[in-house]
Amino acid sequence: MTDSLSSSNSSFDSASISAADQNVVRSQRSGDGGGQILASVTSRRWRDIFWLAVFMLHLVVLGCGLVVLGLNRFKKTDRLNIDRYTARFMEHHRGLTENYWPMYAVAGGVGTVIGCTWLLLLGSHANEMMKVSVHILTTYLAVISVLCFWGEQFFWGVVFATGAAFQFLYVISVIDRLPFTMLVLRKAVKMVLSLPEVMRVAYAFMLVMLLWLGLWSFGAAGVVASSMGDGGRWWLLVVLSVSLFWTGAVLCNAIHVIVSGMVFLVLFHGGREASSIPPNSLMNSLRYAVTTSFGSICYGSLFTAAIRTLRWEIRGVRSKIGKNECLLCCVDFLFHLVETLVRFFNKYAYVQIAVNGKGFNHSARDAWELFQSTGVEALVAYDCSGAVLLMGTLLGGLVTGTCSGVWTWIKWRDRVSMVGSTTMLMGMVLKIHC
Repeated sequence: MTDSLSSSNSSFDSASISAADQNVVRSQRSGDGGGQILASVTSRRWRDIFWLAVFMLHLVVLGCGLVVLGLNRFKKTDRLNIDRYTARFMEHHRGLTENYWPMYAVAGGVGTVIGCTWLLLLGSHANEMMKVSVHILTTYLAVISVLCFWGEQFFWGVVFATGAAFQFLYVISVIDRLPFTMLVLRKAVKMVLSLPEVMRVAYAFMLVMLLWLGLWSFGAAGVVASSMGDGGRWWLLVVLSVSLFWTGAVLCNAIHVIVSGMVFLVLFHGGREASSIPPNSLMNSLRYAVTTSFGSICYGSLFTAAIRTLRWEIRGVRSKIGKNECLLCCVDFLFHLVETLVRFFNKYAYVQIAVNGKGFNHSARDAWELFQSTGVEALVAYDCSGAVLLMGTLLGGLVTGTCSGVWTWIKWRDRVSMVGSTTMLMGMVLKIHC
């Protein structure tokens, strides 16, 4: 059940672009497109190989580093004589990896439970779950902010208070679009249930993510337990967090590509039971996602999420500025700058990657031009399902971080911000795969 969460979030994105998929289908059927698509399936080339090499090298280097960081503060380190190799940059006097690792285990368990509960309730209470994500997040951020101020964590108090304010303003700016968004998400849930075979692939990807989280949390616990200065620990945790975010996004988008490929085939052939659907289509989609198109997935995963989030925020602010021409001019400049970036970095590129096997930038540009030429761009702009799902991801991460943070507060108050922030990220990564 836990692994099936991975395909759920990916299929939400696929459903939100189903209108574009249908237009692709029509355009391919109108001419020779079907033959071109089938030809591209048998003649795919490796794309964005540089980013594939960077990602794999980053995994190898970071994996070795995580083992060293965890063992450096492990109780059996003295027996292995590892201390003498790391004593040059770490002092040793307090804290062990096994003291903090259970807190990360709690985060993994809580994140998994939240994901399972989310999936179970989403099938029968989709509207209610989305409303919880939208409206509860503001309140939860405000409560966490108050608790941080009470615990003298002033920096985090300001961060969460600012987040609550921005969340409130954003919800007010898009509240009229939420009914349409709920319709899109309900269609996404229906699409998940109509493709049960995709769940088996999602199980495998979720297992890989959980195994990587186990290794990642071992290294992160070693960093938290180390006796370096706070600055050194925080820098290491930031590097580990960026790596975890990228790795989680790559696995999530790989499933996105697989699901998009299956959705396209269903639409193209007129139904899941159509006899014209190629045999082993799921395995072919999986093979392309983890081989020839994997470099494009790695490349897009590094930039797409940040640009998409910035676009949502700017669009929300822009809609509520009113007649302040000076401020409107500044925001319009930022908006057009981000819109230019979106042409080359957008999540809809993954459909083109799944269907045609193009490079990421080429796929993003083609998808955006398709929207503009068919009129789907207005529909995409009105839909805010991605933002609603992000709210659910943030809420899951906050609950996970709170559980581990409270335990850390009871035992080691001086480490609560480090453990709380990193376990919150773990919860978000697990929720992304839901």
